Amino acid sequence: MAIEQDRFLEIFPYFRTVSQALVNDLLAACRFQTAPADMVLKEEGDEISEFVLLLAGEKRVYKTNGTDREITLYEMAAGDICLLNVSCLLSNTTLPANASSLTKVEMLLMTAADFHSLMKKYEEMRNFVFSRIATGFTSVMSLLTEVTFGKLDERLSNYLIEKSENNRLSTTHQKIANDLGTSREVISRMLKHYQEQGRIRFSRNLIEITDL
Repeated sequence: MAIEQDRFLEIFPYFRTVSQALVNDLLAACRFQTAPADMVLKEEGDEISEFVLLLAGEKRVYKTNGTDREITLYEMAAGDICLLNVSCLLSNTTLPANASSLTKVEMLLMTAADFHSLMKKYEEMRNFVFSRIATGFTSVMSLLTEVTFGKLDERLSNYLIEKSENNRLSTTHQKIANDLGTSREVISRMLKHYQEQGRIRFSRNLIEITDL
């Protein structure tokens, strides 16, 4: 299945201003693929053989300690490329983290050979990739700063506010723990404390913010 150029340019507006030759070559080199929600797409240590452009849905890139502890490095939405995916292609290294789908996803996949060819041929392609790498590293550095120096209480409050919609957040304690890099038990205790203070109300898989 080929993607229509108009849809691609709507999702990746950067390419509206590049040469038509680049757009043609890029789309010709890509194949369309979907994946269902809650699927592990890549595991730490996997070799990366394709460049990925996310067309629809949400993905999560995370590290695990091999047991029950995880931390989300970043999430991706339509119009994103994966920082670690690109980094591995450019350095010919294996993936240092895991990637999974949060929702059903639609992707364009390009072989490593075609990716390197476009990078070599088009300065506009290099500018796109390197600017996304810079943005991605800034995001990861921000996470590292929060984890290292931030108080978990403040991080949890900010997380609930940021992720909620109309003061309601549908999630699980485990998902919050994974995103914040701590244990489910710690998050459960903190949420119970928030509830006792009247700051939130929560039931199974639903948190309602009342006073954060």
